[in-house]
Amino acid sequence: MEKITSFRIDHLKLLKGVYVSRKDNFGGETITTFDIRMTKPNEEPVMNTAEIHTIEHLAATYLRNHKEYGEKIVYFGPMGCRTGFYLLLAGDYSSKDIVPLLTEMFEFISIFHDEVPGASAKDCGNYLDMNLPMANYLAKKFLEDVLYNITEEHLVYPK
Repeated sequence: MEKITSFRIDHLKLLKGVYVSRKDNFGGETITTFDIRMTKPNEEPVMNTAEIHTIEHLAATYLRNHKEYGEKIVYFGPMGCRTGFYLLLAGDYSSKDIVPLLTEMFEFISIFHDEVPGASAKDCGNYLDMNLPMANYLAKKFLEDVLYNITEEHLVYPK
């Protein structure tokens, strides 16, 4: 069986960053999949499920309510390896195109201190698995480590 695209990326060279993972055509529309890598694979600790779950709720809510991008959001969710998230957008984008959007989103998450949207038994299948303080910390760390001073090596997959 042939390896899928994401398993062909050299995770030993991969840095934290924002990468175009793939572009697919769906019904005549380009869908761009972004790899939002918040931890350096195989070197830094992975994120725990509680903070991933919290970031997912906050990011999905923020993105789907965004004035410019809200209608273009196809999906936002965690990677199984717990090193980051995937964002799927309708349209043909580069990594650089969405840095302002991700900066706004992670700033929102970094200072969010209210009740997490959808964090109730009625709205979520595992609502008790949340960690807002750690989600705040990780969002701030990603802003400082990557987004505020992003360079080309954090926007393009390593060769």
